[in-house]
Amino acid sequence: MQFDHLVSHAGYPGTEMIPATSALLSLLSLKLLDKERRSHIDDFNCDEAVGLFAGLNLPPKKSYATAYSYGTVRDQQQKLLSGWVGALAPWLFPQAKSFALDFHPIPFRGDPTGLDQHYLPRRGKADTSVLSFFAQEQESRVLCYANANLTRSDQAGETMRYVEFWRELTGEDPEWLYFDSKVTPYAELSKLNQRGIWFITIRRRGAATLRRLQALPADQWKRAVIDTAQRRHQHIRYVDERLKLPGYEGQIRQVAVLGLGRQQPTLFLSNNTEESARSVVIRYAGRNRVEDALGISVNFFHLDCLASEVRLNVDLDATLTVLANGCYRWLAKRLHGFDTAAPKQLFRKFVETSGTVEIEQDRIVVCFDKRCHNPILREAALDQPNQKIPWLQNLPVIFQYP
Repeated sequence: MQFDHLVSHAGYPGTEMIPATSALLSLLSLKLLDKERRSHIDDFNCDEAVGLFAGLNLPPKKSYATAYSYGTVRDQQQKLLSGWVGALAPWLFPQAKSFALDFHPIPFRGDPTGLDQHYLPRRGKADTSVLSFFAQEQESRVLCYANANLTRSDQAGETMRYVEFWRELTGEDPEWLYFDSKVTPYAELSKLNQRGIWFITIRRRGAATLRRLQALPADQWKRAVIDTAQRRHQHIRYVDERLKLPGYEGQIRQVAVLGLGRQQPTLFLSNNTEESARSVVIRYAGRNRVEDALGISVNFFHLDCLASEVRLNVDLDATLTVLANGCYRWLAKRLHGFDTAAPKQLFRKFVETSGTVEIEQDRIVVCFDKRCHNPILREAALDQPNQKIPWLQNLPVIFQYP
């Protein structure tokens, strides 16, 4: 993917001792390793292997990591994301059409600041936090966009900013978008409809809407079966109708569904009238993958960096989360039988592996110790072809197995 060219094109700063590529790789390595950055970063102070990954003799200390992150700006993150996603797409999602969108508030646990307050699900209340936004390609489960440079005032327009990002990258708009009711107001839904982008979202349950649905005769509720694998609630009842919403030009489709495990009906909104109600429910259910990805990003990639000892620039940290997610999704695709494996499982079975690294005159040789998963690594041939790595003096990396 020529990572050094992506970093150079994005304009990240660097020095003669620590070039920009090495600086970014040293920060990325903290994401890729299953260590709690907020308490264990000092474990890597003298780790030559982590330093080698970034083309250095030793990784930079936490003070450098923090100071460097605040020398970056949003425009650099935007360019790096564009280059990264553009290079990764042919490998992991060449036919990308559907995307799930979601906000994630990153809590702040320090002294009072000028940050906005957002609802934190884990605390069950609104509290001081930084709002971040993520987009995930549905089929490959790869995060392909992030923005933590948000305030409450420009939150509403983030969906359209992502649409413009994807159009600039690929030359066309996304075909499908899935998101919940908090992501986009009705006026933004109207803009998506005018651009011909299909969407499915959910509507908040107003008291008047619930009373109207409860008063409908029983024969207006149709039945369907959601017979997807491992689904608990399969038999549903629904009402498919058209209605007007404030700020939305024209009529929008609403599918009210009972039987999804909630006492009150779930209200789906969509501008697509060709898909069946059953298909609308199934399509939106796939959006749960982005919530799973954000949970993994918090637990494994340490996305909640404001609680960390290394207080990185949050927007840069969110961008590095996208990069780390892409690395593990690429690795999962290359390993036979592990296409959908979580990053923690991949790390434990393949990355956290003992062995030796020998730096020779014309190559770097990684000698793995005996392990039951070595045949899968050997079959994946991750070291072929022998590509020269610019930040390692243009030496190729070779894997050897006992």
